[in-house]
Amino acid sequence: MNFLNNKYARVVTVVLMLQAIVFYSVALRAENFPVISPLASFPTDVAGWQMFKEVKIEQETLDVLKADDTLNRIYLNPERNANAYLFIAFFKTQRYGQSPHSPKNCLPANGYEPVESGPITVAVPGRTEPVRINRYLTVRGDEKSVTLYWYQSHDRITAGEFTARLWLIADSIRYHRSDTALVKIVVPVRDGDAEAATKTAVDFVKAVFPPLTRQLPT
Repeated sequence: MNFLNNKYARVVTVVLMLQAIVFYSVALRAENFPVISPLASFPTDVAGWQMFKEVKIEQETLDVLKADDTLNRIYLNPERNANAYLFIAFFKTQRYGQSPHSPKNCLPANGYEPVESGPITVAVPGRTEPVRINRYLTVRGDEKSVTLYWYQSHDRITAGEFTARLWLIADSIRYHRSDTALVKIVVPVRDGDAEAATKTAVDFVKAVFPPLTRQLPT
């Protein structure tokens, strides 16, 4: 009864039911799969940031994620003495149960406790309007880090999971497409300065955004 009285829960339930109906109704129609280069071809040098190393993702994690392609790297900026982690998971379809796992769930599951969270806007190259993405400040033991993430579909940037699902329904009807990508950037907090870590993460977003736009399907 508490669930039924929760307005947000009712809205989410309606959206999930609508998504299931839409996917069932288009199941007999061919889905359009976009052409995308392997994420391994993503540039190793972006606006002063150089790839330090590829970080292997455990097979158990890949089995749970069910992404069609992934990228997991550490980039360094020697001039700023800064480092940033870049993770991308691309899904060519969400019709059969594959979908990005929200960092809101994954971070706590891996022992990262949220300290602060909320959306921020970032002015990125090539766009007249700033993009709206998520910011998380997390702590695990003595380690703090800033995480920025968003969903990228058809050159559209979406911060919220709920909004991403609404667009998924619309795109499935209009374009017969359900592809999407989760982009996540993590920067460690040094000397307790979360503001500086956030600035580093934002600068890294600005650096990787143009090649991301070229890499991911529009």
